[in-house]
This record gives sequence, structure tokens and C-alpha cells, in this order.
Amino acid sequence: MPDIRTLIASLICFSLAGCAPDTGVHGWLDDYVAEVAGALELSPELSGIEPVAQIPRRRERVLDLPELDMGMLDFLSLYGCELQYVVGERNSIMGRVMQPLNQLRYETRFIRAARDCLPEAEREGVKEELEKAIESKSETLSVAVWNATWGVEEIEKLFTLSQGYYPRDGGEAVVAELAADVGQLNQTVAGLLAGNSDEPLDYVGHVHQRWQAEHSAGQLLNSARLLTTRLDDATALLVERIETDPPCPEESAGGLSDVLKKTYRSSYTGSVETYLGSIEQARKALIEPLEKLAAQQFDTMPDVFRDWYRRHLAGDTAESLWQQLERAAEAHDRRWKQLLGQCGVSAES
Repeated sequence: MPDIRTLIASLICFSLAGCAPDTGVHGWLDDYVAEVAGALELSPELSGIEPVAQIPRRRERVLDLPELDMGMLDFLSLYGCELQYVVGERNSIMGRVMQPLNQLRYETRFIRAARDCLPEAEREGVKEELEKAIESKSETLSVAVWNATWGVEEIEKLFTLSQGYYPRDGGEAVVAELAADVGQLNQTVAGLLAGNSDEPLDYVGHVHQRWQAEHSAGQLLNSARLLTTRLDDATALLVERIETDPPCPEESAGGLSDVLKKTYRSSYTGSVETYLGSIEQARKALIEPLEKLAAQQFDTMPDVFRDWYRRHLAGDTAESLWQQLERAAEAHDRRWKQLLGQCGVSAES
């Protein structure tokens, strides 16, 4: 019969939003460190996992979008072309509380309508006002693009840290769908930033819906931090044994225990390395396109987001979470091979 404390904990978990699913990754990596320690006849020591930083809050990510002055809008709303209807919709009650994606749609529609009106502008001063409006909207379009990508609420769900770790298997299909979305979005953003206001936006709402439903980006960040920490823990054990009490001193080379060989070949190369490979594949498939989505808007992004971007998306900065994981993985692999080499055992055999 289940322990009453277990039942209570389960009820609390189900009643609280954000209770992370147990993918078993954390316990599995803890067990790996313990197995390495046992094979080396050492005591395992598990470091605390430093929390990954949440994506900055929405109020810190959203940028103020400069508006045309009301006098110009009122003036343009009276002019008889498509722009009249665009401005009229914007001046309605609903238009004043547009969500970021609808705001972006309005900005691009305004630019297109104003350009279409230019050849018809005959009244004195109208052409000049239209040109000023087009120039103003074109200059601030990057802000609308930013708000409709990194400023939306849905991206917080994609990067939530409350949904545990990237699964050891079965995550590839979700990542592939998300990656395809971001790839298409990157093309649209590039076009908009290059001045093409005709870029299609109809699909972007579906991208936001998928962000709302999936959490792979946050899971990948959690897994990268956990892997880095546990690999460092296991590497410290290898270093301790190599430098203080080699298991296979030169005079007795070949005395590597079967337990140590099994730990390397089964638990490390057959399991941990496999998971590292899946994390790297998912990083290239999803995190790299997300990095591009931010990088091509680097000049627009707020400072608080820029710091988070460098640590969690960028792959080539010293403080990057991904650089830390790469260093930890390389050091761990190198120390395993050093240990095997002391015993005259090839890492490839």
C-alpha cells in the first residue's frame, strides 16, 4: 500500500501548476556519478544544480512602439484610399489594444497601403505626409517584429523551466516541428527587416500556439546545466583516482577491473554519450534557429534580454551554457581515456 506521504506529495504535485514531469534524467545521471565512484572505489559527491535563469519577464522584453502623432493619423484617415480604412481600424477601441502579432500586421498593412496611395496623392501636402508616415513606420518596424517574436507570452511557455529535462528518447519529433516553425519565421523576419512589408504573417499565430503547447527549449536548457554539473562531478572522481591512486600503475598495467571497463563502455559510451549526442542534435535543430531569431534582431533587443541571450542561446560566448557543457564533456572524455591509457586499454576496443 502506498505511503501516505507519497500520496500527499502526489496530490500536491497534481494540484500545482508547473509540477515538472519526471523523465528520470536527473536520477539516471546521479546514478552514473555513483557508478563511476563505485568503479573507482571512491565516495560519490554530487554538486548542487545551479538554476538556469528564466527568460526575462514579458514587461522587460516588450519594447514601446512609437506611434505616428494623432494629427497625422487623423489627417490620413480622411484621405480616400485603402489607408483610410487601415487607420480607421487602428483608431477603433480594439485597435488600441492590439496584441503584438496583430500590431505587426497593422504596421505592415499601413506601409503597403501608404505606398499604394502615393501615386494618387494630389492634394497639397498629402504626398509629403505619406512619405513621412512611410519612413516613420519603416524605421520602427523592427520594434514591431521584435515584439511579435520575442515579446509574446507564448515564448515563455517554450522556454519554461518547470517541465523538467529533455527526454532520453522521443523528443525528436517535437523538436523537428518547432525547428521548422522557427526556420520559416527566421525567413519572414529577415524579409521584414530588409524592408519587405509583403512578407506573409498568416502562419505566425500557429507558431505561437505550438510555443504555448511545447516546452523543449526550456527542457534543453535544464538538461545542459544538469549534464554539465554531473559530468564535472564524475570527472572530479576520475581526476582524483588518476592523480592520487592510479588503478593501473605502470608496473601492473592491464589490471583494470572488469567493473571499470563495464562502466566506461556501457554506462558512459553506451548511455551518457548517447544522451549528449541527442542534446547536441536538438541544440542544432532548435536552439541554433532560436539563436538566429534573436541574433538578427540584436540591435533591437533590450539589454536585459541581451545578457540572457548570450548565456542561454549563443553557442560561441565564454559564458554560454552550451560552451560550459562542451568543456565539461570534453574534459570528461579526456579523463576517461587517460585512465584507460594508464591501464593499456584502448578506448575504442
